Amino acid sequence: MRPGSRTIHLPAWVWLLLRLSPLLLLVAFPASLGADDALSHWRTDNEACWRCHDGRKSIKVAATRPDAEEDTRELTPTPVVPYQAGVHGKLACTRCHTAMTSPEPPHQSGTPQQIDCSYCHAALLVSRRAESPPPPVSRLEKVVANAEAYRQSFHARANIDYPEVINATCHECHDAHSFNVPTDRDSAAYAAWRAAIPDLCGKCHEEQREEYLGSIHGVALLKNKNPKAPTCIDCHSTHAIGGAHLADFKRRSPDTCGSCHPANLTSYRDTYHGQVTRMGFVHTAKCFDCHEAHKAFGISDPNSTVHPRNRLATCRRCHDGEERPLAPVGFLTFTPHAHDGDYSRYPEVWIASRFMATLFGGVALFFLVHSGLWFFREWKELGNGSRRRAPDRAASAPSTLPSGQHFRRFSGLWRALHLLFALAMMLMVLTGISLRFADTDWAPVVTQLLGGVEQMGRIHRLTASLLFALFFLHLLFLLPRLCRDPRFTWFGPDSLVPGWRDLTDCRAMFRWFLGKGERPRFDRWTYYEKFDYWAVFWGMTVMGASGLLLAFPESFGQYVEGWAFNVALLIHGEEAILATVFLFTVHFFNNHFRPSKLPPPNIVMFTGTEELSTWADEHPAHHERLLRSGNLEEHLVAAPTKTTTALSRTLGLALIGIGLTLLFLVLSGMAAH
Repeated sequence: MRPGSRTIHLPAWVWLLLRLSPLLLLVAFPASLGADDALSHWRTDNEACWRCHDGRKSIKVAATRPDAEEDTRELTPTPVVPYQAGVHGKLACTRCHTAMTSPEPPHQSGTPQQIDCSYCHAALLVSRRAESPPPPVSRLEKVVANAEAYRQSFHARANIDYPEVINATCHECHDAHSFNVPTDRDSAAYAAWRAAIPDLCGKCHEEQREEYLGSIHGVALLKNKNPKAPTCIDCHSTHAIGGAHLADFKRRSPDTCGSCHPANLTSYRDTYHGQVTRMGFVHTAKCFDCHEAHKAFGISDPNSTVHPRNRLATCRRCHDGEERPLAPVGFLTFTPHAHDGDYSRYPEVWIASRFMATLFGGVALFFLVHSGLWFFREWKELGNGSRRRAPDRAASAPSTLPSGQHFRRFSGLWRALHLLFALAMMLMVLTGISLRFADTDWAPVVTQLLGGVEQMGRIHRLTASLLFALFFLHLLFLLPRLCRDPRFTWFGPDSLVPGWRDLTDCRAMFRWFLGKGERPRFDRWTYYEKFDYWAVFWGMTVMGASGLLLAFPESFGQYVEGWAFNVALLIHGEEAILATVFLFTVHFFNNHFRPSKLPPPNIVMFTGTEELSTWADEHPAHHERLLRSGNLEEHLVAAPTKTTTALSRTLGLALIGIGLTLLFLVLSGMAAH
C-alpha cells in the first residue's frame, strides 16, 4: 500500500457479488441475446402449443354468445393426426393466431382476437398470382369465392337476438384445426363427412334436424348409407345460405329439387304453378309447399302430405276458401306431375296428347304441302306471264259499267268483327304464350310489362270473354238473316257450310299445282276460306271448354275428376299453339304472301271491297253467276279513297307485323321447351 492511501472497507456480501459478477454476465448476456430466437422458435413450432392443447384437458375460452354460460373447446383431440391430416396441417398455429405474443397463457392482452379466415386466403391468392410464373390457384379461387358468398349470406348477418355476434362463423361449421373435406366422392371418408352434416347443422337448427332425420331423405342418408341422398347443404347450399322465407330462395327451390328429380321438375314446369314460378313469381305452390321441406315422405307413406288421404288438406293450405276459393274434392285426383309418356299411370293424358299431336301434325303437313305447291305454281305462272287474268272473263260484263269499279265483299259489321277478333286474338296469344313458354328469356319481360302474372291472367280471361262475345254476336246476327232469306240454301254457293263441291275443288287445286289440270273455278267461298271459318268454331269449342275448366277449377272440381284438369291444360296449350301457327302462317299466306298478293297487305278485310278484275280472277264462278242473273251491278261500289287505302295498308302491315312477331315468339318457345 502506497503511503498516504486510504484503506476502503466493504461489506463481505459486496465483495462476493463483485467476485461473481463476471460469471453472472456470462450467463445473463447469452440469455438476453437468445430471447428473440426463443420467441421466434415458439411462433413456428407447434410443439409448445400441443403441450397444453393436447386433447386430454379442456381449455376454457370466452363464451361466443352472451346467452352461453361457458364455452370449452378441445382444440386438437391429439397432437398430430387430426390437425396434420387437415388442409392446415403444415401451418404453424400462429399463422392464424397472429395476436399471440407469449407462449404463456393468456398469450395476448386486451380483447380476444377474431380470426378472419377469408382474409388469409384472399391475401394468399393475391400473393400467388403475383408470382412468376403464377402457380395453379383454382382451389384458392374457390375458397375466396366461398368466403365472398358467405359474407353475403344469412349466416354472416348479425344475430337478431344478439346483434353483437353474427349467426354463424366459419369455424362453427368447419372445425378450424381438423378441417378437411374429402374430395373423392366415392370414398368412405366422403360418405362419413356427408352423414355428419345433419348433426353439424342441427347444433343450431335442432327442430329441422329432427324433422329431417325421420324423412325419406334422412333415412336414405343415415339408415340406408346412401351418401348421394340430399342433405342440408344440397338444398340450402354450403356458403350462400339465404333465408328460406326469401323470394330468391323460393324461386330457386324447384331447380334445387329438380337436380335430383328431373322428370318431376319437367312435369311441374308444365303446370300453372311451375310456369308462374319459372317467371320469377313466388305466390304459387313450389315443391316444398306440397311435399314439405324437412318432413318429406314418399307418396305412399301415410305420413306424407301428398298421400291421397292427406292431399286435399294440403291443397287447402292455399285454396283455403279465404284468399282463394276452397279446394273441392276433385282436386284429390289431380296429378301435378302427370305427363304423356306413361299410359299405365296417366291414360287420359296419353290419349289427349296423341290426339293433339296427330291433329297438329296432320294440319301442318297438309297445309305445308298445299302452301308450298301453291307458291311455286303461282310464281311459275307469273314468271311466264301466263297467269289467267280477270279481264278475259270480265269482257262479257256490260259496257255501261264505269271503269275502276270495286266488288263489295264484306259489310261493315263483318269488317268490324274481323278487326276486333284479330286484336283480341293477338292479345290473348301474347298473354297465353308468355305463360306457356315461361322458361324463355322474353316471357318474364312481357309479363312484367303487362303488370305481373296475375294481371296478365286477367287480361287473358278478358280477351277470351271478348272473343266469345264476338263469336256469339256473329251467330246472332247471321243465323236469323239466313233463316229468313228464301234464296239461301245450306249447301248452296252462298253458304259457308262445307259440301262435296269443296272436296272436288281441293282435288282440282292439287292437280293444278302439279300442272295436270285447270285451276278450279271457285264460287263465292273457296274451300280454304271455309276451312278458316270453321276452324274458329273448332278452336272456340276446344279452347273455350278447356279454358273454362282452368279458369274456374274450384267450381268445376265439384263435378269432374282431377284428370280432366290435366287433359284441359294439355289441350288448351296445344290447341292455342296450333291456332297461332295456322293463323300466322297459312292464313297469312293465303291472303297476303301468295305471289299474286305481293306486296302485302291485302286490304279487302279493311276496306270491304276488292278490285273487280282481282275478285273475278279469284272467284270466276261467282262472277259468272252474278252476270247471268243480272245482279252484279248491285254489288259494285266506287274504289276506296286514297286516305282509306293508306290507312288500311298501315293497319294491315301493323297487324301482319304483330302476327309475325307472335309467330316468332311461339316458334322460339317451342324450340326451347
